[in-house]
Amino acid sequence: MGKNVVEKILESHLVSGKLKEGELIGVRVDQVYTQDATGTMTWLEFEAIGIDKVRVPLAVSYVDHNMLQSNFMNADDHLFLQTAAAKFGAYFSKPGNGISHQVHLERFAAPGLIALGTDSHTPTGGGIGMLAIGVGGLEAASVMAGLPFEFTMPKVLKINLLGKLKKPYVTAMDVILTLLKMLTVKGGVGKILEYGGPGVKALSVTERATITNMGAELGATTSIFPSDELTLKFLKSQGRGYQWVEIQADEDAEYAEIIELNLSEIEPMIAKPHSPDNVVPVREVAGLKVNQVCIGSCTNSSYKSMKTVASILRGNTVHEDVNLLINPGSKQVYEMLVSDGSLKELISAGARILESSCGPCIGMGGAPGSGQVSVRSYNRNFKGRSGTKDAEVYLASQITCALAAINGELVNPLDAGISIEDIPEPDSFLVNDNLIIPPKKDKTKIIKGPNIKEVPVKEPLEDTIKAEVIIKLGDNITTDDILPAGSQVLPFRSNIPMISTFTFKNIDETFAERALKAKQHGGGIIVGGENYGQGSSREHAAIAPMYLGIKVVIAKSFARIHRANLINFGILPLIFANSDDYEKVEQGDLLEIKNLLDRVTNSQKYIIVNLNKNVEFEVFSNLNAKETELIIQGGLLPYVRNKVLS
Repeated sequence: MGKNVVEKILESHLVSGKLKEGELIGVRVDQVYTQDATGTMTWLEFEAIGIDKVRVPLAVSYVDHNMLQSNFMNADDHLFLQTAAAKFGAYFSKPGNGISHQVHLERFAAPGLIALGTDSHTPTGGGIGMLAIGVGGLEAASVMAGLPFEFTMPKVLKINLLGKLKKPYVTAMDVILTLLKMLTVKGGVGKILEYGGPGVKALSVTERATITNMGAELGATTSIFPSDELTLKFLKSQGRGYQWVEIQADEDAEYAEIIELNLSEIEPMIAKPHSPDNVVPVREVAGLKVNQVCIGSCTNSSYKSMKTVASILRGNTVHEDVNLLINPGSKQVYEMLVSDGSLKELISAGARILESSCGPCIGMGGAPGSGQVSVRSYNRNFKGRSGTKDAEVYLASQITCALAAINGELVNPLDAGISIEDIPEPDSFLVNDNLIIPPKKDKTKIIKGPNIKEVPVKEPLEDTIKAEVIIKLGDNITTDDILPAGSQVLPFRSNIPMISTFTFKNIDETFAERALKAKQHGGGIIVGGENYGQGSSREHAAIAPMYLGIKVVIAKSFARIHRANLINFGILPLIFANSDDYEKVEQGDLLEIKNLLDRVTNSQKYIIVNLNKNVEFEVFSNLNAKETELIIQGGLLPYVRNKVLS
């Protein structure tokens, strides 16, 4: 029996388990990278493990999220990250070098490798034929300490691409938006998406990377394309042709499921507020007045994307009622736009050019006005993520965004009546790595500012938990809901006592205060609906509740990365055996769970008694063997310390 691309890469890295769906496997990891919103905790956690150097072939610490330096905190964290990278043997990408996923694709990603990143959009690397998976910071720290990456083998879903896009009017962004409409934000849960078929040859590496980037919005473990002659062309253009290997699925490869998608039939699409899967054709909302346009982020900020936007804006002016913000993905892209005159065209048209960073995508500047419509070539439009609670944020291709900027309203690219230049990928990229600092060979002292605090550690699992339901939530609660991003919150990313005060701030301002009170009397419980914890990989959405005394989260279902983060910090994720039992619990109820140590080790079925209502219901935990041990020990940090230092 033949093998698919996923199986070939995993097999070459397998250190434990069998490549069988649902089995626990361990793999050797080639690369680990962090970004500053999650990386500060990752490197603090790595330091707490107690070893001198990273034990993976390549580690990179990027600064791309928290770039606004309105006080000392972000600058202090950047210095901490630089000195930690120097001490522990990692590359350091300085502020201004670009967004981690874009830079990693350009300078480090390679086909056939396995990479972990402390960001949910790490699967961007799948565009180059790399198995790139987003994880929590503590998981990354444990792998950098030399442990294998262990996870439950997902299903492999093939997306069989046929035909060709109507370029340049229809883009890779329209492909992934079409898939989000088809599959929804839960459609990829427990799956790896492998793209194949004749349509693959019509997509460049950067276009493939746009598609794999937003696979995170499908809830997928990761997404990947084969490595072919176009992959080789990209690597050669980056001066890294020697890293190419061909990786194609065998003709008789098997998949859990196959979905066919004809690229020729795709039209310009747009995600309406407030979810990436609330997708309709652009033609259905054409004419909608637009107040702000943002182009860039890790999804659509390649040189090809930016130069295409410049060609549309050439000779035009941004509409008087629109603010256009552009954040190129990397310094490489920025320099090339300067060299070929594209930056002048963008500025002449009236665009506001931001630095190469995540920026408005995570609410770090660029917030729209009250109730305004913002159209973005980004990957998420959760309510309030932009920094403005009542803003109406739409997601669309860079083409749709550029047309909206000059027209002041949404325009279907196919009906725009203008000729758009089809920009080819360059044969040679400008390579200037002067903002990437290689690992140091000498000893370096780690410098920590006053806002950097120690990593909190949870106690081992108790046999009985009697705790109050601090909050009851609905479906699709995001990590932005749990622990908001933005310029007010993220500077406290290395100060858990402080950042924990923002937990559920946008939903219930009293949550943190009530949770701390409950902590003195047995702790707290969170109750959620379907897909609890979707969105960003930020482990702060698990660390902060743990610090506040949360012992258990009960939900109808969990998003993959957040569930892993809960386990990594010793919070037991439980699932309603009967989803109707969700109605048996209310905020303020006192719940009791007994015989935990026996049940978590054996049946993984638990009876919860609601002491307020005198009713009981059953829940379960689908923990694998390693996850069970993590919960018992109180999380991944004590587990890794025991493994590495014993």
